[in-house]
Amino acid sequence: MNFITAKKIGRNRLLRWILLMLGLVAIIALTGMNVFSLYDIRERVTESESERQLKKAEEITTLVQSEIYQPFTKLLNIDNQAEESLQDDGSLSKTLEKIFIDLADNPYTSSIYYTPASKDPCEAGTSIYYFNQSDRKMETTQDYSSLVCDGVGLIRSATRIQINNFDLRWRSMIEFDAHRSMNIGLINLTENRVIGYFTFILNQEAIVEKLIAPLIYEYFGGIENDGTIVWLHDHRKDVVLASNNSSVDFSVDLVDNRVRFPRFFSDWILKVAFLNPPITSAYQDTFRKNIIVLGFAVLFLVGSLLFMFYTAQKERELSMRQAGFLANVTHELKTPLAVMQAAGENISDGRVTEPVRLKKYGAHIYDESIRLRKMIEKLLDVAKYDAGQTLVNQKTHDLKVLVDSYLEENSEFIESKQFELEYSFENNTDFMIWVDSDSIDTILGNLIENAIKYSSVTKKIELKLFEDDAQVKLSVRDYGVGIKKSELKNIFKKFYRVEESLVAKTKGHGLGLSIVRNLVLLNGGDITVDSEYGSGTTFTLTFPKLNPEEIKNYS
Repeated sequence: MNFITAKKIGRNRLLRWILLMLGLVAIIALTGMNVFSLYDIRERVTESESERQLKKAEEITTLVQSEIYQPFTKLLNIDNQAEESLQDDGSLSKTLEKIFIDLADNPYTSSIYYTPASKDPCEAGTSIYYFNQSDRKMETTQDYSSLVCDGVGLIRSATRIQINNFDLRWRSMIEFDAHRSMNIGLINLTENRVIGYFTFILNQEAIVEKLIAPLIYEYFGGIENDGTIVWLHDHRKDVVLASNNSSVDFSVDLVDNRVRFPRFFSDWILKVAFLNPPITSAYQDTFRKNIIVLGFAVLFLVGSLLFMFYTAQKERELSMRQAGFLANVTHELKTPLAVMQAAGENISDGRVTEPVRLKKYGAHIYDESIRLRKMIEKLLDVAKYDAGQTLVNQKTHDLKVLVDSYLEENSEFIESKQFELEYSFENNTDFMIWVDSDSIDTILGNLIENAIKYSSVTKKIELKLFEDDAQVKLSVRDYGVGIKKSELKNIFKKFYRVEESLVAKTKGHGLGLSIVRNLVLLNGGDITVDSEYGSGTTFTLTFPKLNPEEIKNYS
């Protein structure tokens, strides 16, 4: 590989890494933006739903205000009829009589009182007017609720302030004493003075049970609604007066918002808790689904990007190994061909006539042709396996017999390489397996050849044949250079050669162990490797053991 090609490969590798990083950053950025958008939409939906629920609570307070106020509006526009009509006998004008009858029939009013401006209901023994509904007239009474004193005191202070401001535009003023009474102060605009005070004692139970509670149920549903909970809470007494869901106990910690009644019912507050509003819950489910789908999409994109990058790297490594293999095998094919060509040329030209030299040249041609045949066979084996054309002729065999046969044919070759062979096996044992005998011969040939090639100081090979209850095992151990732990996962790959100085100097194509593993798997076995760098390597072949019944069936 020349300098220009290496430089180009380096640039391509850098470009791939840059593109990978940019792709990952883009995916992360887009994912972050999408997640942020989903969270933002969720917050907006939740906030919008909360605002919608709060508006419903505000509508309830507005409706209650209208319902309570409406019956009393007729009193707000009477002129000075009250002062002229309420004589000592308590007679009423027709207009006032009709208004009072309507107000007395109002379910939210329990009793009606009128206090002239000259009297103070807070003083003992004071007589004020009381509307007798059955007789339809005002009567004087000294027996009245203390709420009258509180209400008149409240409205008296408010009307005095208005009169002192000399900016009177209305004939009446209204003040609520919390949820207990409504008080109307009548003003003579001409003379700039107070005429008197109406006090309407409110029916708290009717207001809660007939007005507010039904509205809460109408707007927010009943016990089936576990999303938005509304309580009508008397904060002064710390009592819940009504709720749309009695199964949820009131707690200050649950309250998200408070809605007050405008200008009245100062002790009563609508307190709202957003536990799990239906629309928010529905969007939460959609949000979770979107996040899950987005997560899978991101994982898929990242996985695809990494896979493509990994595949490109592997293809590059494979192409480089293939290029190295091509250069190596081309050189190794040329070597035996050159020897054979030279020897044949010398013989054909008649330069060699002596029998001894002829025999020597013939041996050269034979040895190199064997070497050439083995290389071609390896290439053919790999090509067949890649094409799915590798055929094995499996039969019942005793593995010991196959090993003995191989050693008988190749022991002279092993000894010629000055290697000591130690062969051990269990006596009186049948190592019966279902295997192709030619595959075993090829497997042993490659493993023994590797042991010879990659051993330098200690020239020793150990073969051990043993079994357990279900398996027959054959181990091949050498005391050569060994393999680093980081390299073990790659040694069975095609064209892969360990990066080690002795290995680099040793001729090879990176095909032997790939062929071994393929043949072992085709014969239903397995192969494992155990190696200590600098101390040697052990390959262990494992095949299923045939029981007597299987041997009988296969025979």
